[in-house]
Amino acid sequence: MSTDSIWSYPPGSGHQVGRTLTGFTVQATDGVIGQVDRQADDTPLRHLVVDTGAWVFGRSLLIPAGTVTGIDMEARTIAVGCSRAAAKAAPRFTTDRETLDPDYLSAVGAYYAALPHDSGTRG
Repeated sequence: MSTDSIWSYPPGSGHQVGRTLTGFTVQATDGVIGQVDRQADDTPLRHLVVDTGAWVFGRSLLIPAGTVTGIDMEARTIAVGCSRAAAKAAPRFTTDRETLDPDYLSAVGAYYAALPHDSGTRG
């Protein structure tokens, strides 16, 4: 996956423009990652900020929209095409300022673009 496409929801993912995903549960290929705390759809670098709760000791993760493989609006779940370990190993997200830092976003995009992705949709 290219670093450009990692920031856009894939066709067939179930993403609906203008639909709020805050509070949705994020499901990796091998278990729950956490809940969507906020989403950024008003930028070319679309992403979700996911609160991992106790799983990663209260840490949040920035997950590019291109990793989304399926959105189930009724169940309020979002499937992503990476494992929990891969998400946990991503460049660390600490503050909202990082969503404006080109170097940080470049590192996140390159990291997720290099991962093998689940090509099927779930949700």
